[in-house]
Amino acid sequence: MRILFALCLLVGVAVSHAQSTLPLVLSRKITLPGVSSKFDHLAIDEAGNRLFIAATGIHAVEVIDLKTDKVAQSITGLGKPHGLAWVAASGSLYVSDGALGELRVYRGNPFILAGTIKLSDDADDMVYNDAHHLLFVGHGTGEAATPAMVAVIDTRRFRLLANLAVATHPEALEIDPASQRVFVNVAESNEVAVIGANTKAIIAHWKLTKAGDNVPLAFDGKDHLLFVACRKPGMLIALDAATGKEVAALPAAEGADDLFFDPALGRVYLISGAGEVDAFQVDDAKSLHALGALPTAAGAKTALFVPAQNLLYLAVPGANLSPSEIRVYASVKNGISQ
Repeated sequence: MRILFALCLLVGVAVSHAQSTLPLVLSRKITLPGVSSKFDHLAIDEAGNRLFIAATGIHAVEVIDLKTDKVAQSITGLGKPHGLAWVAASGSLYVSDGALGELRVYRGNPFILAGTIKLSDDADDMVYNDAHHLLFVGHGTGEAATPAMVAVIDTRRFRLLANLAVATHPEALEIDPASQRVFVNVAESNEVAVIGANTKAIIAHWKLTKAGDNVPLAFDGKDHLLFVACRKPGMLIALDAATGKEVAALPAAEGADDLFFDPALGRVYLISGAGEVDAFQVDDAKSLHALGALPTAAGAKTALFVPAQNLLYLAVPGANLSPSEIRVYASVKNGISQ
């Protein structure tokens, strides 16, 4: 009996230690009644304490009041909402619609449609340049009828300034706030296209050699690294953000869909359809170290990391008559929430 007790105690200690050293811990869950299908990108209004999520399965954008953890508004009438961007200065929520092939802007409380710009099929991810009030939106399938482009939008006048051609459909977009360059993952071409800050033109094409089907991106301003997650094979690659040189790489989960950099802890969080969040540490030599995987849920492949809150909001689609939910994880160091 004593031996059995000792073994149980050792197992308990081992499990407790494993849980305490996970890179993220579950803080709370936000239930989304009536939403039971796929999600795409998320955005946040930090000052207003609101979370936005593209609920593609119900053709809507859900506005969640984070004070009450309730849905405050459902923006309907959409085809297939993909990318979201919140611009606090003008109180504007931008939504790219892949089915309608357009960019929409909503304002007011509750939100009402304030304008549309026609793009093309598969309007997708976007990134905002706060310094110049420019919004960059990926769209187009790469077919002859719908060429792949990155639209440059003047948000002050809400007008299209340029369409920059890329080889195939642009997936994730990311920005370097210091240089104001925009990075574009062109997944089917296994490359990253770089848009110059002043030229508003593509100034470089960085070909990937270690893996392909590069979907999500994340930027590390401190170490001047651009992180690229690939699906073929599953891999996380760190690029020198000045030259595009591949400086580090590690195996990662298949089906990478979202990627975030945690500047406070120097970590990268990779979210995939495999039902886990892979965490990696970036050391002073710009090398990557795997920290382990946090099991989540099947199909939970999109999220939003908010550095000011040290929180990761993970979208979990409903299954087996269970409603969808947002799982909120806190980043931890040595078992202690930040």
